[in-house]
Amino acid sequence: MPDSSAPDTLAPAGLVGFVGFGAMASRMGRALRDAGYQIVAYTPSGKGGDGTTRFLPRPRLLAEAAGGTVILCVPDDEALAEAAYGPDGVLAGMAAGGLLINTSSVSPEAALALAAAAERRGIAALDAPVSGSTPEADAGALVVLVGGDARDVARARPIFDIIGKATIHAGPAGSGATLKLVVNGIMGVGLAAVAEGVGYGLAAGLDRDMLFAALDSVAVISPHHKRKLKAARAGDFSPQFPTRLMQKDMRLLLDAAARVGAPVPTMAATTQMLSLTRRQYPDDDYSALFAVMERMVANTP
Repeated sequence: MPDSSAPDTLAPAGLVGFVGFGAMASRMGRALRDAGYQIVAYTPSGKGGDGTTRFLPRPRLLAEAAGGTVILCVPDDEALAEAAYGPDGVLAGMAAGGLLINTSSVSPEAALALAAAAERRGIAALDAPVSGSTPEADAGALVVLVGGDARDVARARPIFDIIGKATIHAGPAGSGATLKLVVNGIMGVGLAAVAEGVGYGLAAGLDRDMLFAALDSVAVISPHHKRKLKAARAGDFSPQFPTRLMQKDMRLLLDAAARVGAPVPTMAATTQMLSLTRRQYPDDDYSALFAVMERMVANTP
């Protein structure tokens, strides 16, 4: 079990280590730094940040320097395993009583394995992926979806309250990762439905500007998808949530659903559309699916 002598809450400000410091993590780090925290980081490339963050060459060294609190923010299960385990992994550098916050979007199985490995070392681990893209991270308005022990969630609450507007304790270890897949699956299906609607409207001869403006006016489309509509109307697919990551989350969802026997045919079809989009626009925002649909209908007789 994690060290029972660990404090119930973090100090108002302290030192936090980040393993992974890309688009989302660097924004979370900036928010924490603005709140008085000191930030150290590790990335495989040794690059990132804005020149104010100290980078260390290996996850273990990062964990040793972080003083007990480490945030993982890596792209997938494979990157998580590489960063967390082994003699140079973050777990090897953390002392008993430390707090490991995994904000990565990974499979529930990977989240559970990390929690079990951390527990064997007396480290508290939370799977805490976030809902929101770079605009929400900039605004400190992410929603944190947490799996783990309630006491450990309370310890991490000062950090969550800085990076997010809400924290949802989904249940025991693995629950945050599961809830993240539910949220992203719904998000992906919603965008695919809007993109298909646009495709049909254009193929049927509706004026493009009128169509996009009309869809921006109706209540049935979420604010998130309206933001994607505006970007697609302008042909701006600057990555807020890259297609390769969205398609990865949909793939994880299909695998997780199959494990529990949950039928998800609509999400399966959406995954195929995002796989096609990933082939053409891997590093662009996943709303590039609109471009794929527009190109398809442009070739319709």
